Amino acid sequence: MEHRVRLAALTWKEGDVYVADCPAVRIASQGDTEEEALENLKEAIELYFEDVPGVELPQCGEAHAREVEVAFAS
Repeated sequence: MEHRVRLAALTWKEGDVYVADCPAVRIASQGDTEEEALENLKEAIELYFEDVPGVELPQCGEAHAREVEVAFAS
């Protein structure tokens, strides 16, 4: 039986690659495009949980990514 769950994913460009990160399960991946990074992330999450029967993952409603600016003493 297939079980589907929605998880929040963050993406950003780091140098020449795009990074996709899923904080809920602490898994990240990368790709040459944002779409490729997200596809690689989905595959990594599926492979990670492939042998875990009945795993309970947190469902994600609407997710929002925000930036914060912090100051550091020089």
